Amino acid sequence: MAILYALTTEKSAAMIERDNKMVFIVEANATKTIVAQEVLKTWGEKVSQVRTINGANGKKKAIVKFVRKGAAADVAAKLKLI
Repeated sequence: MAILYALTTEKSAAMIERDNKMVFIVEANATKTIVAQEVLKTWGEKVSQVRTINGANGKKKAIVKFVRKGAAADVAAKLKLI
């Protein structure tokens, strides 16, 4: 699995509600395409955009924007984040 876990910070929680986006910590070799496919396979939600950031601490973040409104909140609820 390329997705390791969902990031749970105040900023990421605000992104879920405001922007329909979620932040995941992913494996260092994960590509945007792999992350999008895994989100679709795991939670059944289509992704419109994936942005990746390599952190200074060696962790890679993927910011995933969903196509359907409210999809980020639904996925977060499934993960028991909100």
